[in-house]
Amino acid sequence: MEITEVRIKLVSQRQAYEDRLRAFCTLTFDDAFVVRDLKVIEGQNGYFVAMPSRKLTARCPRCNGKNHLRARNCNDCGAHLKPVRAGPGDRPRYHADIAHPINADMRERLEQAAIKAYEDELEQSKRPGYVPQEFPDLDYDEPPAEAQA
Repeated sequence: MEITEVRIKLVSQRQAYEDRLRAFCTLTFDDAFVVRDLKVIEGQNGYFVAMPSRKLTARCPRCNGKNHLRARNCNDCGAHLKPVRAGPGDRPRYHADIAHPINADMRERLEQAAIKAYEDELEQSKRPGYVPQEFPDLDYDEPPAEAQA
């Protein structure tokens, strides 16, 4: 499996969700499979890549509605929710990976490709006339206007 495209969306400091978030990354494999929303993060020992994840949820005991684990009240019925606690000595998990590498070799390949693309994009952004890469909300092509009529 080859990484055939890496797209980087730089995050300005004023837009950063965290102080350390530097970019979002989209990887394409074999021109056939895309993984979005990897994050390039500046850590204490340099850059690393965080895999895309989703917030974990729990059901409301009153109405059975889904709520994020950190929610204090149900989004549907407003009932007070008990805080979700981990076992003794365990940290609670609030997010789960959507996609992640199975072995260290693949993680290294993904990280190297994403960080190299980030550094290249960062260098390009310093040049006059820089235009950031486009990240359309939808990756599929819209049919031509005449086909819609």
